[in-house]
Amino acid sequence: MQRSPPNLEFPGSHETVCGSCGLVLADREIDMHSEWRTFSNDDQNNDDPSRVGDATNPLLNGDQLETQIASGGSGRVRDLYRAQNKQSSEKANKSLLAAYKEIGALCDGFNIQKNVADTAKYLFKIVDDAKAFKGKSQDVIIAGCIFIACRQCKVPRTFTEIFAVTKVTRKEIGRIYKALEKFFTAQNLERINAVVSSGGVPDPNDTYTATTSTKPSDLCNRFCNLLDLPFQVTSVSSSLSDRVTTMGDLAGRSPLSIVAACIYMASYLMGHGKTAKEISQVAHVSDGTIRGAYKQLYAEKERLIDPEWIKDGKGDLKNLPAS
Repeated sequence: MQRSPPNLEFPGSHETVCGSCGLVLADREIDMHSEWRTFSNDDQNNDDPSRVGDATNPLLNGDQLETQIASGGSGRVRDLYRAQNKQSSEKANKSLLAAYKEIGALCDGFNIQKNVADTAKYLFKIVDDAKAFKGKSQDVIIAGCIFIACRQCKVPRTFTEIFAVTKVTRKEIGRIYKALEKFFTAQNLERINAVVSSGGVPDPNDTYTATTSTKPSDLCNRFCNLLDLPFQVTSVSSSLSDRVTTMGDLAGRSPLSIVAACIYMASYLMGHGKTAKEISQVAHVSDGTIRGAYKQLYAEKERLIDPEWIKDGKGDLKNLPAS
């Protein structure tokens, strides 16, 4: 059998034909190509070669193998759509999807990473599955989940920032935060005890870690970025806030006041001064509070400022304003 020219394969008819004489060499060959199927209405250019659907979403209930009937039809299609909507499992997933959509929109407003939104959704599902906090508004629970998710993902946000987006009061956020922390810790302990009692070993990646109070240095990077300050100022302000917190020079003041005052001092120290008003717009602290905290730092500047920060002309104590 000649092999030049090569044999021709016709996938549509599953035939192999000799390229020189046209003899059909095989007419029942098995097609080894991918068996892509699609039912998408807009698949005009084969741009949706999918036959298996989406992957299972762990944030939803059930096996998620149901066929979804589209709305907008008439007659029998409309009746089927209404009947499907009456199923309890679908209703549960719809309420979860609505909550997830709101969490996603709020996190987009924060300009924070997707992993924070996913963590907040996971925390909300734990609350929803346990049917906890029935008397609480869903908006309050969502605000608390986002606040905890931010802390767990090492991008903490303040009560004021959460309030600005969710419109849930700071007092209410503080209350739900404490209640959620207690609830998640209890749930985690219960889950670990169940695994141990059944002879298993708890997965360290599937445990809830209680969050800790936000340190002033955790906020310095973000505030300095918003103020468009160089890395040197960011580094000095972060180190200064840690030193101030350790030495207790601004004991009793909020972390926001400490951060704002340290950024104010570091910016002038390194020659990139920012006014108290500019910093107040980012840190959400009044400029009077910033100046008051700065005066306390200025009185102890010799003790608080490390000579390493300003050596080789990188900074100068003479740049610091008196108030």
